[in-house]
Amino acid sequence: MDDSQKHLEHLAEMRSLMERSTRFLSLSGLSGVWAGVCALVGAFFVRNYLEAQYLGEYDASDMYYDRSGSAYNAGLGYETTLVLTALAVLTAALAGGWFFTARKARLRGERVWEASSRRLLWALLLPLATGGVFCLALLYWNLIAFLAPATLVFYGLALLNGSKYTLGDVGSLGLLQIGLGLSGMFFPGRGLELWAIGFGVLHILYGGWMYYKYDKA
Repeated sequence: MDDSQKHLEHLAEMRSLMERSTRFLSLSGLSGVWAGVCALVGAFFVRNYLEAQYLGEYDASDMYYDRSGSAYNAGLGYETTLVLTALAVLTAALAGGWFFTARKARLRGERVWEASSRRLLWALLLPLATGGVFCLALLYWNLIAFLAPATLVFYGLALLNGSKYTLGDVGSLGLLQIGLGLSGMFFPGRGLELWAIGFGVLHILYGGWMYYKYDKA
């Protein structure tokens, strides 16, 4: 091995150490897959609760958000049902995400709770907290048509903001979520399906891609 090759390897090692100190790189692709499955289960539950129609079956007088006003199943109104379902999906997704990410970090000899992961968390929290309050306001004023698209937009902004402190692919996922959410603002009758595509299908595809790109490496 000549000096130039040793120098290049030394630079690559230094770059890797600097990147690991500023970015949280232990995110597991399986976390995304799990989150997507949880989201699809939640969307299916809400669709059945509202007795809404599937994509392509809508008519102008029978949108899913029109049904929400009269939905009252299992002794619960739609506001309570939507909030409880969202909390259940979020809790399950976070629990699974923590499990898979902690396992990957342990295999890499790293810790989950460190400076880089704290920076990532704070970068995610502000857009998510803002979006949560905004969506509660939409629910309060009965603007159900824009609820699902708004969650996609704010979640995408959170991913885009957090991508500075983790894998850059996260930012690409964020842009896709924002695009879906904005399109849902103009096609509110498709909001539930777009939500399932964004939080469900895209998470599964993203998680599978990330798993084979990074976790299997």
